[in-house]
Amino acid sequence: MTQFKVAQSPFKPDSSPSNMCGFTLMNNQIGVVVAEVMKTKPGVRVTPLPSMIRVDATNRMDVVYDEVSEALGEEPGFFDMAQFEESMSTHYGRMIHEDDRTIMFANPEDAAEYLGFDLRPGR
Repeated sequence: MTQFKVAQSPFKPDSSPSNMCGFTLMNNQIGVVVAEVMKTKPGVRVTPLPSMIRVDATNRMDVVYDEVSEALGEEPGFFDMAQFEESMSTHYGRMIHEDDRTIMFANPEDAAEYLGFDLRPGR
């Protein structure tokens, strides 16, 4: 009887934190401008793809709405959370919306103060 050996998969589970967060944008006029603004920020990598634009960052990134409004040639306040949500298709990491920006965190613990979450162990 012949015994077969199964090759070990190179895709092993890994539950260690990646320290990455990000989102994908539609590859349209507004998405391209958001990506252009984001690629000027430290620790952010922008990857244009045929039908979307991927934006990834290490630890944290802020999408400041007035920076995007300015890059679009519009008045402050033009680009907001609703427009960002409309342009974005998916995200990973913890996302916090504020009045003037959206903040992405790689680690949920880093967002605790924005969420009012107490990280101290139970008493």
